[in-house]
Amino acid sequence: MASVLGTSSTAILASRSLSSPSPRPTTISSSLSLIPGKSYGKRFYGGFGIESKKGRSQFAVTNVATEINSVEQAQKLSKENQRPVYPFTAIVGQEEMKLCLLLNVIDPKIGGVMIMGDRGTGKSTTVRSLVDLLPEIKVVAGDPYNSDPEDPESMGVEVRESIVNGEELSITMTKINMVDLPLGATEDRVCGTIDIEKALTEGVKAFEPGLLAKANRGILYVDEVNLLDDHLVDVLLDSAASGWNTVEREGISISHPARFILIGSGNPEEGELRPQLLDRFGMHAQVGTVRDAELRVKIVEERSRFDKNPKEFRNSYTAEQEKLQQQIDSARSSLSSVQIDRELKVKISKVCSELNVDGLRGDIVINRAAKALASLKGRDSVTAEDIATVIPNCLRHRLRKDPLESIDSGLLVIEKFYEVFT
Repeated sequence: MASVLGTSSTAILASRSLSSPSPRPTTISSSLSLIPGKSYGKRFYGGFGIESKKGRSQFAVTNVATEINSVEQAQKLSKENQRPVYPFTAIVGQEEMKLCLLLNVIDPKIGGVMIMGDRGTGKSTTVRSLVDLLPEIKVVAGDPYNSDPEDPESMGVEVRESIVNGEELSITMTKINMVDLPLGATEDRVCGTIDIEKALTEGVKAFEPGLLAKANRGILYVDEVNLLDDHLVDVLLDSAASGWNTVEREGISISHPARFILIGSGNPEEGELRPQLLDRFGMHAQVGTVRDAELRVKIVEERSRFDKNPKEFRNSYTAEQEKLQQQIDSARSSLSSVQIDRELKVKISKVCSELNVDGLRGDIVINRAAKALASLKGRDSVTAEDIATVIPNCLRHRLRKDPLESIDSGLLVIEKFYEVFT
């Protein structure tokens, strides 16, 4: 576990100076105080107001994506689950990236991770290996948005209407999923499409959900996000921040929940994201090529073992995977009870102020990330060492770029941290 909770070299330097039950389908009836026939506006429909008549909306919303044989879906899911995934705890090195990912799983409100580094440094492998650690969640069976049967803000329109009308919902447990966004994806593929012809001829709002719908309550991963069209990145960031996706066409507007952890990766040699977009990622992790010969050999040997016999390799890490899963579950449960002293909050804001960080996102993210780290370590209060660990990842991408400055931005953050905290 020491490797999983490792820190970047700069954070270690700072911390040293400061050292002191199986799932089964169930049903659920309406447990929300919703009044049949009443429109709840933005509060319950994310900006998509539906005027109800006799307990139903004037226009039916059909989900084309769900018109698939349930048996085929189950077979496809089973097949996907059989594909070997490299264990998260088997990944050698890259502690900074792994820690950023874990903290976002513990507290999705941190705002996602931007991972920048050389090709072949394990960025995609690490992100995909995160799937094994994700907990199971309750979802409404057959719903394309993975609707939470107990949280109105994470429900699709049809599920809300069913609850309003007192209908019973079929509930099942499923793993939090991760959705890969292809580099060449169109906006319709990402956000979903509205069938205008059916709306005009049949009076039906036919909506085919996109990748944002599938990623609701999960993870959306964008490889080479710095090569994605800026407009599309803006759409992703807006949805990740608001928790909703709205599709408008020819005067017809449909909204659905889109609460997901956005993880992007890229190679800095191929270009950076615009500062306005980069700033909206909660954390920034830098990964580099391992230079130590012994460590490189170990990575190659581990990968060879996995390629030779994936099942046996995964079984050898079962105990470590389960231990980390339990640690994550415990951290998520106890996160709300973690406290941070006001004195530390003031010092965090002072660091942000003296580094001329625009806005307050940096302050908020540092507080959240430090609490998540304290929770991961099993503590109920944040220490200066926790802040030292996460502050470079929360601020380095928010600093204004000076073309004449040769020092790494993460080191600038740590230097300022020293001045304020010691």
